[in-house]
Amino acid sequence: MIHITKADDAIEVKQITIALYAPPGTGKTSTAFTATAPLLFDFDSGAYRSQFRKDTVQIGSWSEVEAMTEDDFASYKTVAVDTIGRALDALTAHLIAKNPKFKGYGGALTLQGYGALKSSFIGWLKLLHSFGKDVILIAHMDEQRDGDNTIERLDVQGGSKNEIYKSADAMGRIQLVAGKKFLNFNPSDTAFGKNPAQLSAIPIPDFHDEPEWFGTVIERIKTALNESSATASAKQFILEEFRKTFAGLNTVQDFNAKVVELGNADPAVKKLLVAAGTAKGYQFDGKSKSFKAAA
Repeated sequence: MIHITKADDAIEVKQITIALYAPPGTGKTSTAFTATAPLLFDFDSGAYRSQFRKDTVQIGSWSEVEAMTEDDFASYKTVAVDTIGRALDALTAHLIAKNPKFKGYGGALTLQGYGALKSSFIGWLKLLHSFGKDVILIAHMDEQRDGDNTIERLDVQGGSKNEIYKSADAMGRIQLVAGKKFLNFNPSDTAFGKNPAQLSAIPIPDFHDEPEWFGTVIERIKTALNESSATASAKQFILEEFRKTFAGLNTVQDFNAKVVELGNADPAVKKLLVAAGTAKGYQFDGKSKSFKAAA
């Protein structure tokens, strides 16, 4: 039997995927190492440059990733992929090696190959979440000129970057402002971002003083997502109760009495009342704010 989550049930967010991008040398990898109990998949072979390095796996091919089991992740809470562009390149090569038909013109994936890449990548993220791990996808920043504006994008080849945009629950970039670093999740006209927690640009501290800083940021995002889900569920429950009440009204006098009673109610509640009255054959006059019998 399937488990159905009702509209008024909150959905608890336990694990999330965060995309983190920035220009070279701004501390992307070091930031990821301040997550809670991190394990870094080093596809770029550059983890040694971080002075805050923690446990790391040097990845040579995607087959090494596929060989990992849940037990390999038992001691960790967060998996960081550095960089996701290189990881997707490795996954692409792995898929083509298994099925040469996925290789298109110039070595790019065919349409069928992109479908396999998408399903494999999303499936792997879901597997890590099922292990109870948060995931950080680290990417370099690609800067492009558009007139006087500098456009900031993920430096990931081809259409695979779209899967990162869609898979990330939050997306932030490291910025340098007057010599200080900030983590900014807000999207703009010139940069991508996802900010479900509505966080302002966050000053990045000295990691010697706050060695688990990014872990606290991830928890803030989870808390905000869960609070949002709980609020939406509570509102949905209230609306459902009003819907049941309005279904029990019969006469035009009943509906007009409710109009007066709900004078300061949420517009969504009023909309439900109008819909219920219309279903019973009455017309709502917006000027007089009352129901009338249909002509």
